[in-house]
Amino acid sequence: MLTINRLDQADARLLIAGAAARATEIGVPMCIAITDESGNLLAFERMDGGKVTSITVAQDKSFTASAARKATHEYNAACVPGNLVFGIHTALGGRLCVVGGGLPVMVDGEVVGGIGLSSGTPAQDMDCAQAGIDHFMQRRGA
Repeated sequence: MLTINRLDQADARLLIAGAAARATEIGVPMCIAITDESGNLLAFERMDGGKVTSITVAQDKSFTASAARKATHEYNAACVPGNLVFGIHTALGGRLCVVGGGLPVMVDGEVVGGIGLSSGTPAQDMDCAQAGIDHFMQRRGA
C-alpha cells in the first residue's frame, strides 16, 4: 500500500498568493494553475488581464511539472531535433509542455504537486512560479 503526500487547498492558495504577488510586482497579470502530484488540477486563478490562451497553457505547464516530475524548461533544453527526447512535446495529445513556467513543488525531496504560470515571457512565468513556491515554503506549517 502506498502513502501519497499531496498538496491540499490551503497549500494551493499559498502557491497562488505568492505567484500572484510577484506577477503584480512585475506588472504582468498571469494565469496560475496548481496540480496535485499526479497532474490533476487543484486550483486555478486567472488574474484580471491574464491572457485567455494562457488558461490552458498554465494548466499544461503545471500538469507536466507534477506528473513528469520535471520543470518544463528542462524539457525545453532537451527537446531539440537530434536528441532522443525530441518530439516529447507531442506526447499526451500535446499536453506535455516544454515552455518554461512549470515547476514541480517538492517537500522533503518528494514531488507533492506542480505550479504552472502563463501570460508573460517564459522567464517571467518561471520567476513567478518560483515566487509561488518560495511563498509556500515560507508559510507552510506556520
